[in-house]
Amino acid sequence: MAGQMVHVEIPAGDTVKAREFWSGLFGWQFEEYAGSPTEYYMTRFSETQGGAIGAADGDTRGARLYFDVDDINEANARVRELGGEAADAMPVPGMGWFSFIKDTEGNEFGLWQSDENAPGG
Repeated sequence: MAGQMVHVEIPAGDTVKAREFWSGLFGWQFEEYAGSPTEYYMTRFSETQGGAIGAADGDTRGARLYFDVDDINEANARVRELGGEAADAMPVPGMGWFSFIKDTEGNEFGLWQSDENAPGG
C-alpha cells in the first residue's frame, strides 16, 4: 500500500552489538543478507514490514525509513516536483527497487517498490 512504512535501516559501527541490543529489546531475529556489499542483517516485523542493521558508513547515524510506492520512478519525479531531492532508483535483485530521498527540510528517507523481476546488480 503506497505510503506505508515498509522497512527501517539502523546503521551500526558494531553490528554484533547492535543486533544483540535490538534482539534483546524486541526479540528480533536477524539473518545476514548475502546480496549486500557490506554487512547487512535483516529482520521481519510482519508480512509487509521489516528492518535491517547495516554497517555504518562513517558519520551515518539515525534510522532511515522506507515507504512503499506503486511506481518508484513516478514517485521520484513527484518528490522533485515538490522541491525534494531523489536519487535514481536502484534494484535489489529479485525483490524490488529503492531510492534515497530528501524532503524540503533535508530529512532523509527512502522509497521502495516491490518487484520480483528487479534485475541483478
